[in-house]
Amino acid sequence: MATPRELFFEIKKGKFHPAYYFYGLEEYRLSEARKYLVSKFLPDKQGMINYKKIECKKTAIGDLIAELATLPMLGERQVFAVNNIQHYKPNDLKKILKMLTPPDPNRIIIFSTPASKTPKKTSALLKTMSANSKPVEFKKLTEKETISFIKSRLEKESIAIEQDAVELFAALIAGNRGALEAESNKLIDYKGKGGYVTKADIKKIVTGYEVYNIFNLADNIIAGNSSRVLKMIAKLYSDGIGPTVLASILQQHIISLYLVKNDKKPVGNRGYFIPRFRIQAQNYTNKQLEQIIIKIAELDSELRYKGLKPEIAFEVFTLKLISNS
Repeated sequence: MATPRELFFEIKKGKFHPAYYFYGLEEYRLSEARKYLVSKFLPDKQGMINYKKIECKKTAIGDLIAELATLPMLGERQVFAVNNIQHYKPNDLKKILKMLTPPDPNRIIIFSTPASKTPKKTSALLKTMSANSKPVEFKKLTEKETISFIKSRLEKESIAIEQDAVELFAALIAGNRGALEAESNKLIDYKGKGGYVTKADIKKIVTGYEVYNIFNLADNIIAGNSSRVLKMIAKLYSDGIGPTVLASILQQHIISLYLVKNDKKPVGNRGYFIPRFRIQAQNYTNKQLEQIIIKIAELDSELRYKGLKPEIAFEVFTLKLISNS
C-alpha cells in the first residue's frame, strides 16, 4: 500500500501501474492525485479524447466491461477513472478485475471509492482491490503535517507567523488539504510579501471554525456516523453556536451543494470551497438535496415558533437525515 507522497515520486519518475485503487477520507487530495496522474501519463493532445470518467452507480456491469474492453489505438495511451467501485457485487467485481489481465502498458485504470464509503482495513473490498491494483490511501493531514505546510507555504512568500497563530490555523483546517490550500492563499493575499501573521489575523481572515465543521458534519451524516454527528453538534453548541444559527449554516451548506452540483456558484463567499462542494455533492441526487432543504426549513420553523427544545429538535432531525442518506 502506497502513501500519496510515494505515489507522487513514482509518477514523477515515470513509473506507472496498470491499475490503482484510490480511497480515504481526504477526497480533495485523492482528486488532485488523479488529475496529476492523468496529466503525466497522457500526452497533452490525448487528454480530452483518451481520458474517460465512469460513475459505477450509473453504469451497468455489462456496459462497464464493454468500456474497459476498448483498447487504446496504436501509439496512443488511455486512462479510465472508475468511481464508486464498491457499488458492484463481489462476483461482478471479479469480472471487472479480469479485464486487467494481461496488463496493457498504454492503459491505466483508476478505481476509487468516496470518503463516505472508505473501506475498513479488514474489508473484503480492500483485500480484493489490493491484490489486483496499486492501493493508495488518502488520509486527512495530521496537525504536524498541517503546521509544516503552513510554515513552508508562508516562508516562500517571506511571511512569518507566530506560534499561537499557526496552531489556531491548523485547528481550524482540521486536516482538510483543500481548505488548507484555499485559506493559505487568502492569508498570503491579505498580508502580502514580508508580512507577519498574528492570531488576530487568523480569526479575521481564515474562514470560521463552524464552516469546516459543517463540511465534516455533512460527511458524517452521509456516512451514517450518528454518534460522531451528535458529538459534533454538542461541540458546536459548546462553542456558542446556537441551534437556529447551526440550522441556518447547514441550510446554506446544503443549498450550496445543490447549486454547485448544478454548475452554479455557492451561497455567499464560498467560492474557495467549490472543489470540495462538488466532491461532496456527488453523494446526493438533486431530489435528495431538495428534500433536505425542505426539512431544514421545517426544523427552523420548529426551533423558532413551536417551542420544541432546540437540542432535541436538531438531534432528531439529524438522525432522520442519517436514516435517509
